[in-house]
Amino acid sequence: MGAVGTSADNALAESFNSTMKREVLRDNKVFANPLQCRQEVFRWCIRYNTRRRHSWCGQISPDAFEAQSATLSKAA
Repeated sequence: MGAVGTSADNALAESFNSTMKREVLRDNKVFANPLQCRQEVFRWCIRYNTRRRHSWCGQISPDAFEAQSATLSKAA
């Protein structure tokens, strides 16, 4: 991440927030209560990292990508 206030610092957060708003809110403008809002956002975050496919990692989920690419060498 870049320094606070730089475009490099802000771009990732803006992209994430945009995707979350589009997928969680859909056509709903408000939630019934704050608890329902938190639950929906939490559900989305879990799905985003465990099941949703991402183009940057070959159309697999980030969890699957990390499991594939995690290589640890044996300690001496």
